Amino acid sequence: MLRNRGSCLTRYWQPMHELAICQALIAQVEALAEAREASVVTDIHVGIGPLSGVEAELLQDAFPIVAAGTVASTASLHLRRTSVRVHCEECGAETDAKANRLLCGQCEHWRTTLIHGDELLLERVELNASRKSMSRGETANV
Repeated sequence: MLRNRGSCLTRYWQPMHELAICQALIAQVEALAEAREASVVTDIHVGIGPLSGVEAELLQDAFPIVAAGTVASTASLHLRRTSVRVHCEECGAETDAKANRLLCGQCEHWRTTLIHGDELLLERVELNASRKSMSRGETANV
């Protein structure tokens, strides 16, 4: 982060943690591709919860920058937004909730436990495997 006081960049530019997240994502994808001897990654599917702290649009913008020069350079990034779901400690119900209002959808009680909605998941990676790995019968879909 820039430290020069008075600089326009200091006041208006914030480091994008989505770039670092995307770098970690590409590292995982490259490891999968190498393990399966894939030459190209065609599609990457990621689930993002509203409480994950990740801005989907910024992750989408960072992807081509980070993927350049990797096996995922021509891959498409597919982002799926997940919902917030809670378990009520009072009535035992499992209901959907709003990200800023984690109340039970059945009894409206506040004593809930988050079931999902804070995740960032690498759900699926689609690969074009090399002929060597395909001849051994390995799957090209992860």
